[in-house]
Amino acid sequence: MPQTTPVIALHGGAGTILKSNMTPELEAAYHAALRTCLEAGLAVLRNGGTSLDAVTASVVELEDNPLFNAGRGAVYTTDATHEMDAAIMNGATRDCGAISGICGPRHPILAARAVMEKTEHVFLAGDGARRFCETADLEMQDAEWFGTEQRLKALKAEMERRRSGLADDGDPARKHGTVGAVALDRFGHLAAATSTGGMTAKTPGRVGDSPVIGAGTWADDATAAISATGHGEYFIRQVVGHEIDARMRWAGQDLGTASGSVVSELGVMGGSGGLICVDAKGNIALPFNSPGMYRAWCGKDGVVHTAIYRD
Repeated sequence: MPQTTPVIALHGGAGTILKSNMTPELEAAYHAALRTCLEAGLAVLRNGGTSLDAVTASVVELEDNPLFNAGRGAVYTTDATHEMDAAIMNGATRDCGAISGICGPRHPILAARAVMEKTEHVFLAGDGARRFCETADLEMQDAEWFGTEQRLKALKAEMERRRSGLADDGDPARKHGTVGAVALDRFGHLAAATSTGGMTAKTPGRVGDSPVIGAGTWADDATAAISATGHGEYFIRQVVGHEIDARMRWAGQDLGTASGSVVSELGVMGGSGGLICVDAKGNIALPFNSPGMYRAWCGKDGVVHTAIYRD
């Protein structure tokens, strides 16, 4: 049986990412982090591993890097607490797991995978999710471990803006803190994983698109693996992952056409952000309608790429 050339892509969030606001040192740090996180999953694929293990490996690395809003470095709610969400999906079987509103597991993506592999359920949230995580053989951390000074400053600035009655500056970056990975393995199977700390100064209990199967996370070997990053409310309304699947499955659109048109339509609705996706042929698409999206990918040519800005 012929084997497929493995491919992988990841994102570290989207938003108003302007080169004029980025120091050379910070820009270099982002490129290095994106490469490191991609290579974690790529190593799994090149060693004959599955797409499910590859996306898990990349997202674990992203969650450990405080540059990104997932795991360590997660943003704060209005209560100055962390509520993290994650989801994972196996394109070969449509098995999936999701978790929402948790703080404790060092790697929320492993908590989502535990839901998929250790329970009969798809989605756990709230206190029940927390209690499950405590018994699922996951590495746990105190709440303080996840916080960073940068995220706390962002919370204080947003709360002060609201208190002073200043208009929203329109910066969508506060709404786009998400990480994710998609992959195709040598066996022809797809997988997707997404993890997030949510929105800066979100209302406690708010859930975005990241853990919603069919919205921010989707994988099916017949179509594509998709992980989104953006203003989650819009991505949920548009059921982005499944919408791309439907256009490929029923309208016969290719990956680039389906994903690109959906992201464009989101922009018309007022939803900014983007997504990463790969199909069963190893094609990769990385559409976004915001000024930038942290992203990295390795296609069939075997070359690792990293990018931040639109151009």
